[in-house]
Amino acid sequence: MLTLLVHFAEHVQILNVFRYITFRTGGALITAALIVFMFGPGIIDSLRLRQGKGQPIRADGPQTHFKKAGTPTMGGLMIMTGIIVSTLLWANLSSVYVWVTLFVTVSFGAIGFYDDYLKVTKQSHLGLSGKARLAIEFVIAGIAIFFVMRTGQPPFSSSLTFPFAKDLLLNLGWFFIPVGAFVVVGAGNAVNFTDGLDGLAIVPIMIASASFGVIAYLSGNAVFAEYLQIHFVPGTGELAVILGSVIGAGLGFLWFNAPPAAIFMGDTGSLALGGLLGTVAVATKHEIVLAIIGGLFVMEALSVIIQVGFFKMTGKRVFLMAPIHHHFEKLGWTESQVVIRFWVVAVILALIGLSTLKLR
Repeated sequence: MLTLLVHFAEHVQILNVFRYITFRTGGALITAALIVFMFGPGIIDSLRLRQGKGQPIRADGPQTHFKKAGTPTMGGLMIMTGIIVSTLLWANLSSVYVWVTLFVTVSFGAIGFYDDYLKVTKQSHLGLSGKARLAIEFVIAGIAIFFVMRTGQPPFSSSLTFPFAKDLLLNLGWFFIPVGAFVVVGAGNAVNFTDGLDGLAIVPIMIASASFGVIAYLSGNAVFAEYLQIHFVPGTGELAVILGSVIGAGLGFLWFNAPPAAIFMGDTGSLALGGLLGTVAVATKHEIVLAIIGGLFVMEALSVIIQVGFFKMTGKRVFLMAPIHHHFEKLGWTESQVVIRFWVVAVILALIGLSTLKLR
């Protein structure tokens, strides 16, 4: 569609707007939102009918969660549909970065879907084996990073960059593949840990997507990159279109996920969206900045790692319950207090992350 419109732009001046990434990003956002709004109710009804008891509720979780029994999961299908369709309509499909990002998003979403399917059918939290899931994720992420490296200019494409210091580069060579894969897999699972309360994950995802939309656009523009003294990565501007679709699909999903949620995102959505953000961070050479902007996701993942590790060593727990959002619920915070306060934290971290674009 985009290629056809750009072709006609030579004869119809008004169609020139389709050449601009900013216009197409806005178009992707609106398209994705409309798709989720329009087809969301039908998808929810279908999932509710097929899943029966819905997502199983943790027996050791806060008592307030038991009233959510019967709520369907796999809401990530709604989000992914919006993202994929709007990206195919609005993005420049000649971009390798677009296809690599879609590859990770769909693949991670498929892993999450299978995991959700096992949990729903078995009515258990024991879905796909953790080791098997991580192994598959690392293979997928490794393939994606390989193509990201091939698309860029060596040795820069295999180098790790650092915020606040443009001239500091660490060339990792082929070792950049496992490092980049770790970023993608880590992002996917960190978002997965965060998805535990109504609206908790989707808003920080939209905040991070908006931030990286700005980063992708600026990094892919030679003039802006030179002015801000950030690394110029040709072609990454198209990733702003995908991130715009994430925001739009997220807004549509939030309409149905707002308390009391009519549907949960599930691993289908959280793994896909986390993997998407990780891939964009690697492509734009802002891997470390992702840990700042997505600091909320990092905090959630670390709380699980610390809890499990400390319990295995001592038999005691650091937190009342992990991930950490459940810890605050156990302390007496209401679900809405936890969610809104975590949103505030996400905004603050995003602003700190974006400040690295100028503080060089």
